[in-house]
Amino acid sequence: MKAAVFHGVEEPLQIEEVEPPTADDDQIVVETEACGICRSDWHAWKGDWDHMGVIPMDGLIFGHEPAGTVAEVGDDVERFREGDSVTVPFCLGDGTCEHCRSGHANVCERLMPLGFIKPAPGAFAERFPVREADFNVVKQPDSVDPVEIAGLGCRFATAFHGLVHRVDLTAGDWVAVHGLGGVGLSAVHVANALGANVIGVDIIDEKLDKAEELGADETLNANDVKDVPQAVKQFTESSKGVDIAVDALGVPETCQNAFNSLGKTGQHLQIGMTEGEDGGHIPIPMDNLVYDEREIVGSYGIPPNQYDEIFRMMDRGKIDPGKIVTETV
Repeated sequence: MKAAVFHGVEEPLQIEEVEPPTADDDQIVVETEACGICRSDWHAWKGDWDHMGVIPMDGLIFGHEPAGTVAEVGDDVERFREGDSVTVPFCLGDGTCEHCRSGHANVCERLMPLGFIKPAPGAFAERFPVREADFNVVKQPDSVDPVEIAGLGCRFATAFHGLVHRVDLTAGDWVAVHGLGGVGLSAVHVANALGANVIGVDIIDEKLDKAEELGADETLNANDVKDVPQAVKQFTESSKGVDIAVDALGVPETCQNAFNSLGKTGQHLQIGMTEGEDGGHIPIPMDNLVYDEREIVGSYGIPPNQYDEIFRMMDRGKIDPGKIVTETV
């Protein structure tokens, strides 16, 4: 089969013929119909995450936002048959640890991130295997286009999990999203669907326009103001600051701007991952966190048991992950 294969940091991926996967007893093999291209692929390709032990090896196949059709079923798999339309969260749990058993498979003790390690080759290929298929794989609605499901992938699902399950968002809250790439635009769309007042912040006008299309009530070009947090606060009642701030990029400037745009008792949702030179560390004004009783929480992927919530909202037309997809290759 053909696959896009990694051969070195910042080296172009090579389209090559590789050995097709076969299903172990607990696995299925999925024929790829679509797969998102994510900033996380870029981070791994750049070698940004060696401080976390994520070191891409020669021959690795990226791709962690897939939609496809079951092509082969392992002997022990009960829930799936050839021809089923499926998607897969990129955080592949083992199904047995305490986190998996309590509904938090995205932080499994023995997590395998799809497309980032050799034992879990990804979906930049004609086919890919999935471990513990009965636990990890999700049947997708028959009426949904594969590209739309691929848009769910990491970016939309991570934003959804963060805003629905990691922070205390209620209708009418002010939410500022800093960085309007795929996950940032997803956060805008989800927050709007949940009834929040949404502020989109970026430095590219086209992204700000897209945020407005997806439900942003206010937008701000960070290049146009000297003090981004203060400019964000001006949109809120009495300029007190936002209830929830999302850093969807992971660079010091956006992270600090997001945190500093919070009001008292506000929550900072960190979704963006850092670049190599930061090594996972971004300074935060800790005293402000203490005396304003702010919180910092993270969102990493989504456990498979939460996909039904997304599908129900899609079915009712409240969210549309396909709107986030702006280009296909």
